[in-house]
Amino acid sequence: MSWNPDQYLKFEQPRLRPALDLLARVPLDAPERACDLGCGTGSMTGVMARRWPQARVVGVDASAEMLAKARAAAPQIEWVQADLAAWRPPEPVDLVYSNAALHWLDDHPRVFAELADSLRPGGVLAVQMPNNFREPSHRMIEETVRAGRWRDRLEPLLRPVPVGAPTDYYDILAPRMSGVDIWETVYLQVLSGPDPVKEWTKGTWLAPLLAALPPEQRDEFEADYAARLRPHYPMRADGRTLFPFRRLFIVARR
Repeated sequence: MSWNPDQYLKFEQPRLRPALDLLARVPLDAPERACDLGCGTGSMTGVMARRWPQARVVGVDASAEMLAKARAAAPQIEWVQADLAAWRPPEPVDLVYSNAALHWLDDHPRVFAELADSLRPGGVLAVQMPNNFREPSHRMIEETVRAGRWRDRLEPLLRPVPVGAPTDYYDILAPRMSGVDIWETVYLQVLSGPDPVKEWTKGTWLAPLLAALPPEQRDEFEADYAARLRPHYPMRADGRTLFPFRRLFIVARR
């Protein structure tokens, strides 16, 4: 699918906070090699390069559109376009960092095991994934898909909940790592503007569905989805909308 960096960046600051929280928990002083897997527009790749200026930091993403933004902002960083399910560091690294990317992949037991095995001794795997898939923001997408004239076109694109329980990731990583730290955080996003939760998901989980619709049906789909969301995320008296968003964090050291 084609990504729209501008739509994604509408909520750059609230999306950046968990990424920074994850990086703050990485227990490395001077890594030599680090990769940002699913780097998107490269915001966190740049933060990593500034935190560890001596390190070779590589940003990896499948989206040419996202990487174009990243290269324009930081041409001095190495950017790689690759399938995240298949790409692995060509040599062992000190850090594999991945913010809000691995939930797009299937077969997490294989993916997480391979990423752990790509680390040097003492290296760190640091992962953050959205875990809001059972909340109205995402359940209403499925409801909209199944209630409209686009059902036959879109229903095959629906995915099961992609993120497992914290214990699943512990069981994958504990045999390979010397320590595994896993936690969840719920961020209360304070959003503004009309239908902001719809606009949020439009930059991520909703994007492949909209891309699969003919242009004349996209506005209709968005309007239907927005109407289903409003009772769950009403605009408050101050004009803001509150959007609780759960995220799963994993920091594991080899």
